[in-house]
Amino acid sequence: MNGHRHTHLITCLICGKSFRPAEVVSGQLLHGGLVETIRAAQPEWTEDSYICREDLHRFRHRFLEANLATEQGELSELQKEVLQSIQENESVVKDLNAEFAGKLSFGDRLADKVATFGGSWKFIIIFGGILFCWIILNSIALLRRPFDPFPFILLNLVLSCVASIQAPVIMMSQNRQEEKDRLRAEQDFRTNLKAELEIRTLHAKIDELITHQWQRLLEIQQLQMEMMEEIIGHRQADEPAAGK
Repeated sequence: MNGHRHTHLITCLICGKSFRPAEVVSGQLLHGGLVETIRAAQPEWTEDSYICREDLHRFRHRFLEANLATEQGELSELQKEVLQSIQENESVVKDLNAEFAGKLSFGDRLADKVATFGGSWKFIIIFGGILFCWIILNSIALLRRPFDPFPFILLNLVLSCVASIQAPVIMMSQNRQEEKDRLRAEQDFRTNLKAELEIRTLHAKIDELITHQWQRLLEIQQLQMEMMEEIIGHRQADEPAAGK
């Protein structure tokens, strides 16, 4: 013996390359849907065939895409993006706050500040104080020559101007918030869909691992049975010799 152990190489039926046994998967370990997907592209595929892990990952992606198309019809851009992220092992989570902050103009930031201030107790207290002072000044302090006598027409005009300016500014801020909520909902959908597909793939891998372990156990059990039969055969052969 030369002391060197040669590794037996196995050929992948899909790409035709040779790999070590740990780098390929037997067709007996794959579930039915994935086998049909492989067989559609490679009609010669059988349970005794082998596939490398790179090609297996590619066919898993194709199988998931076909399943989504069957369940939900034509794939949307979001679903295609999730499948692409799974294939390239990329994350679909984005920092929406940082992304939105980088796109805001000076007018957008000003509108957000106005909307934040206009929807606070601070604004209500300050505005209420201004109204109270206005009414007091024109009713008591300036009773002889009020600049806005009752029924406070100038005050009504000021209030109308404030409302007409404040309302569109608040709506601009709300529209941006709705856009942010829509993007957040899309991100949640991407995350949930990717988690579901990853769980499906994980279940398939666990099934393959369990099947592989059962095969190993059966091989070990078969080897033990053969050793026991061999020992029993030796004992039966030694008993007549000892009797003589």
